[in-house]
Amino acid sequence: MLDAIQSALSTDGLIWLVLAVFIAGLVRGFAGFGSAMIIMPVASSILSPVEAVIFLVAAEMLGPLPNLPAAWREGRPRDVGVLMIGAVIALPIGLLCLSLINPLIFGWIISIAVIILLILTVSGWRYKGTLSRGLTIATGALGGFMTGFAGIPGPPVIMLYMASQLPIWVIRANFLLYLLAIDLVLFPVLWLSGLMVWKIALLGLMVGIPNLIANVIGARLFDPQAERVFRNVAYVVIACSAIIGLPLWKG
Repeated sequence: MLDAIQSALSTDGLIWLVLAVFIAGLVRGFAGFGSAMIIMPVASSILSPVEAVIFLVAAEMLGPLPNLPAAWREGRPRDVGVLMIGAVIALPIGLLCLSLINPLIFGWIISIAVIILLILTVSGWRYKGTLSRGLTIATGALGGFMTGFAGIPGPPVIMLYMASQLPIWVIRANFLLYLLAIDLVLFPVLWLSGLMVWKIALLGLMVGIPNLIANVIGARLFDPQAERVFRNVAYVVIACSAIIGLPLWKG
């Protein structure tokens, strides 16, 4: 076990991984989402694509746990369960498509779509209808597909809820529950598919300790009355995600 820990801690770029995970924990603790958008660009520049996803999932296993009881009380767990119906179905499809579709083409599609949706939301567009079961399942499916393909499950669900009329504390709680649930689904899928790299999983779990601390700090910074601040943080995170995700930076 000691050898495995030493091997994990010898990973090149460890300091940058720890820094990214800590910042991601602050953002997730405050806003309820956004950690994958921060961790993945850094992890993918240091680790292989599969290792980056494994690191992300393992690093986020512990972080949200202190905020889970409050999220369960304030959120709508049944709505999250409906989201996960779609996510569970589409996640393996995303993994399959990762091996069939040109990642550059998909990267352009996702980033451009997120930018368009962000512009619509910031401009004042809001989803006026109810969050129907069919719409929620479809949104969860798109999030699950993106999880399997790129390790980033948030944008579809973020855009759906940010455009809704739900109170911000409910939105934040649902984000927390959804992202933790999809991480718990992705981990066994990677394991069963034979893609698991245990050294990287162990590294992610160890780095999950500062992530946990950052989540607690971020949650203490959250003010349910500061809706404008909450939405602005969400918009900035979404915009950074779209820009960082552009294949333009990959040449």
